[in-house]
Amino acid sequence: MEQKKKRMALIASQGTLDWAYPPFILASTAAAMDMEVHIFFTFYGLTLLKKKIEAKVAPQTNPSMPMKMPFGPQGFQNFEWPIPNLIMGNVPGFETFATSLMKKTFKNKGVATIEELRNICLESGVKLIGCQMTMDVFGFKKEEFIDGVDVAGAATFLEFAAESDIQLFV
Repeated sequence: MEQKKKRMALIASQGTLDWAYPPFILASTAAAMDMEVHIFFTFYGLTLLKKKIEAKVAPQTNPSMPMKMPFGPQGFQNFEWPIPNLIMGNVPGFETFATSLMKKTFKNKGVATIEELRNICLESGVKLIGCQMTMDVFGFKKEEFIDGVDVAGAATFLEFAAESDIQLFV
């Protein structure tokens, strides 16, 4: 008798750069482990399905963001920011600066981009589901999203999630 595949259900509700990585890393890893994976993108996470991802780091919304980070060029790595995240996040241009440093660090460390991870998910059979209600509320059209995205309501996703071995909200 053939054994049923393990299933993983993920909910992605954040669209910042730091929150974009977990659902795609977890999903691509689970798919590589031969699991059936569905990701439900809702609220701000829905922007991760757009053709062009414009995710940024938002230090002011992440009080756990370390003040000492291995970002940036040699000599500036592990530089300790002397002011709190809340203030840094409100300094004009800091969000753009932090985003570019994080992207540069990821590139230097050989970490795939969000777009690359998303493509790996699609190629691996991960089902990407855009929340219909969120699309309606925010005025998104399916044409704004990459090919391969399904659109469904919460009930459809929950049917899959209810029968999943792993359910995560990231």
